[in-house]
Amino acid sequence: PQSPPTAEPDTIVTLPGGTAPATATAPATVLADAVQLQGDGTLVASGGVVVWHQGARLVASSVRVDGASGDLTIAGPIHLSRPGAADPDAEAVLIADSAQLDRELQDGIILGARLVLARELQLASDRVTRREGGRITELGNVVASACHVCAGDDNPLWEIRARRITHDAQTRLITFERPQFRALGVPLAYAPFTVTAPDPTVDRRSGFLRPEFRTTSGLGFGVKLPYFRTLGDHADITLTPYLSLDRTRTLETRYRQAFASGATEWNAAISRDDLQPGSTRGYVFGAGRFLLPRDYRLSLQLQAASDRAYLLDYGITDADRLWSGVSIERVRRDKLFWGRVGNYESLREDEPNSTSPAQVADAIWMRRLTPDLIGGEAVLEWSVHAHRRPSNANRVGRDVARGSVGLDWRRSKILPGGVVAAGLAGLDADLYRIAQDDRFDPVVGRVDPLAGVELRWPLAGQSGGTTHMVEPVIQVLYSPRGRDDDIPNEDSRLIEFDEGNLFSDNRFPGWDARETGLRANIGATWTRFDPAGWSLGLTGGRVLRARDADGFAPDSPLGGRSSDWLISANYDSGTGLAVANRALFDDDLAVSRNELRVGWLRPDLQVSAGYIWIDRDEDEGRDTDASELSADIGWQIARGWWGRAETRYDFAADRAQRAALRVAYRNECITVESGLSRRFSSSDLLRAETSLDLSLRLGGFGAQPDGPGTVARRSCMR
Repeated sequence: PQSPPTAEPDTIVTLPGGTAPATATAPATVLADAVQLQGDGTLVASGGVVVWHQGARLVASSVRVDGASGDLTIAGPIHLSRPGAADPDAEAVLIADSAQLDRELQDGIILGARLVLARELQLASDRVTRREGGRITELGNVVASACHVCAGDDNPLWEIRARRITHDAQTRLITFERPQFRALGVPLAYAPFTVTAPDPTVDRRSGFLRPEFRTTSGLGFGVKLPYFRTLGDHADITLTPYLSLDRTRTLETRYRQAFASGATEWNAAISRDDLQPGSTRGYVFGAGRFLLPRDYRLSLQLQAASDRAYLLDYGITDADRLWSGVSIERVRRDKLFWGRVGNYESLREDEPNSTSPAQVADAIWMRRLTPDLIGGEAVLEWSVHAHRRPSNANRVGRDVARGSVGLDWRRSKILPGGVVAAGLAGLDADLYRIAQDDRFDPVVGRVDPLAGVELRWPLAGQSGGTTHMVEPVIQVLYSPRGRDDDIPNEDSRLIEFDEGNLFSDNRFPGWDARETGLRANIGATWTRFDPAGWSLGLTGGRVLRARDADGFAPDSPLGGRSSDWLISANYDSGTGLAVANRALFDDDLAVSRNELRVGWLRPDLQVSAGYIWIDRDEDEGRDTDASELSADIGWQIARGWWGRAETRYDFAADRAQRAALRVAYRNECITVESGLSRRFSSSDLLRAETSLDLSLRLGGFGAQPDGPGTVARRSCMR
């Protein structure tokens, strides 16, 4: 008798697919050190066997392929992997001692197996059965954990033991029968029923989310247990009961829905608590944004709260003014339209809603023009505004409506030597309707023309690879003096003076007031670009006037015949560090305003900090100097540990307004977050409050969100 054919070492053999054309599949490819074809058609591959079939990859010591059925008898150690449909990291890996599989490497029985899902969750079992074309994987006497397990240590940080676990590859759900949860080998919880959880590849699935334990000085200890429910592919709702030792019974709700042309989100809560006994409290915040035909965008917003303290008592937001309404806008290359109508509600104790503008409507239409006759570029603007106060009292219940039209024109020309000259002109007209204020005429009109010239001299030079750019600028502007006291100033009371409006023809932020008279804006900018990647910029200047400024308080930075000096500096390291400082000071170097901002972004550090000092100004509602520090800092404490500190400190009052500290720990199988915060401010309606919260999330169930810093992955190295 002759010996069966034997292939040479490292031989590649292609196995046929199904025998019938209707069931034919792509052939499997086998790589092995030795391959034998026996007389009955049975194929035996041994020595470093690798089988590829329809995306699956099988590695084993030996594989025996039955000549009649095509079934595979596999001797281990076995490594069977099947990549995810879209994400290679979502592959499922099966490691086993031996197996009996069908020719598609899908169905069969596997002994001494470990199933690894998405490189996160391990399920160890003495017997695994795969059926329904590999869709269902059933494991008996299972231990499941996402924690790294070292040899000689049978107790991971946490594990779930179950009599049987079933994984459905199509629904991506894991079903535990009578699971028992253990931490460091100690049983902590047992469920005498079936529990279903998503596998690590699931981004969105109905079920309970991680609980949050929270204690506050006002509400005591409590627990939040969110339940997430999908409503199809484009909508979901989250219901979060919040119970706190009989001091509050709260239900929080979040609803989200995506449409083909936009999306909407609604957040709400209803509470019964001991802070206001006998009262039902709550809030609702809703927003939506939609695309309309012809490039219009529609935005909707609803904000309402039962009382002034609710949002702070439950840590929802620090917002103290709420706006509800609708807005629409369209932006094109040479046109802009924006309109908004809505209602404001103030939560501030010193701001009565009855005497504050509540119902407000605005509309703006702008168009950029290039007139052929005079050249240059012009901008035409139409705007309307109206606001109403609920009060009918004289003066404090003043209602105002306004219609305005403005035309601005500019034409530039390059002169010999590189000087850029520009001519400026403008015309603004307003018509006001004023009601419930006997200090003003019911109807007031105003027309303000403007003319000016501008000279810029941009210069650039290089030295040793460094680029320097210098640009001195002077603007001379004139507009006749009007009588702004005929019009109530309601939208231009808080005035900024910075590098953004140093060369502006009007530094009032609204329409009710305008700069007038003969004036000159002078200044210069210098920027250095270093070949190492960092840059430094400086801007300085001031405003000079022929007469004292109208509309600005005499002691303000823009008051008098000459404004304060403005100096600003910006530094960018090119590696994540950015520093900006702006200062205003008079001729005697007395500082009226200074603002410093620092931002630093690195993989192990995130810094956002600012300091501001502003001189007192009774015209802007500041009876004392303002000196305030705010900082939000996150840093890598150690591998897997991330800390975050936040504070806002008022140096003028010599006390903190709020402070918070958060710590998070992440390893391959667990995420723990804890935070301590304190709100120091208090009043007749609001109380100082301290809160502490704790949340825990197990890895391996559902897709894990990325967080700052690194993940602590334990090693078995001693």
